[in-house]
Amino acid sequence: MRLLTLAVFGLAGLIFWLSFNTAKGTDLRSDESMLRLSDLIQERNHKNTRLDESTSRLRSQVDRLADRDSGGSKADRARLADLERAAGTAPVRGPGITVTLTDAPPDATALIPGVPDPQPNDLVIHQQDLQAVVNALWRGGARGIRVMDQRLISTSAVRCVGNTLILQGQLYSPPYKVTAVGDVKRLRWALDQSPAISNYKGYVEAYGLGWKVEEHDAVTLPGYSGTVDLRQARPAR
Repeated sequence: MRLLTLAVFGLAGLIFWLSFNTAKGTDLRSDESMLRLSDLIQERNHKNTRLDESTSRLRSQVDRLADRDSGGSKADRARLADLERAAGTAPVRGPGITVTLTDAPPDATALIPGVPDPQPNDLVIHQQDLQAVVNALWRGGARGIRVMDQRLISTSAVRCVGNTLILQGQLYSPPYKVTAVGDVKRLRWALDQSPAISNYKGYVEAYGLGWKVEEHDAVTLPGYSGTVDLRQARPAR
């Protein structure tokens, strides 16, 4: 029993020493620590952006060389172009719309009589809101969709952490812009028919979240230039 007691005290002493050595006399929960973490996130985000730009340039070079040396028939090249358009790696141009979603002011109050005062989660854009817009635009026949400056492909995932969006290795803050190329009337119809978007518009009216839809006579979405983790897929039976 005495040996056990000594072992417990020894372990406690080791934990205190490690904590002291890590903190170095500073407050581990201080604003300065959080600021350093924020700076690190921004630095990594800028690094990811530079790497994406470098990858895009290299991929363009590879595509040009492959096209030059392929020696394929005209039909083969046409099929390759069709596959690139379907995969989202080729630019797409045409009429379209841009949907912008914005957080409400942090001090927002209820704008409709009888509506309860908002909670913090009522005033920010959530993952489900962005996903609802993307889903509706695909349903409306969009030939291509861009969220912020990122072209979506089949493996893209719209994920939010708190009030920030993480998309294909990049970090974004509101306002969020979603641009789609396609038949404008069909795209607007799909947005109007979405129950999830109707629910979001209820919060727009109640608490002042932002919702804006702009039409474009012509807009160009660049092709996706990042890496694709999914190598092969088959339709579910």
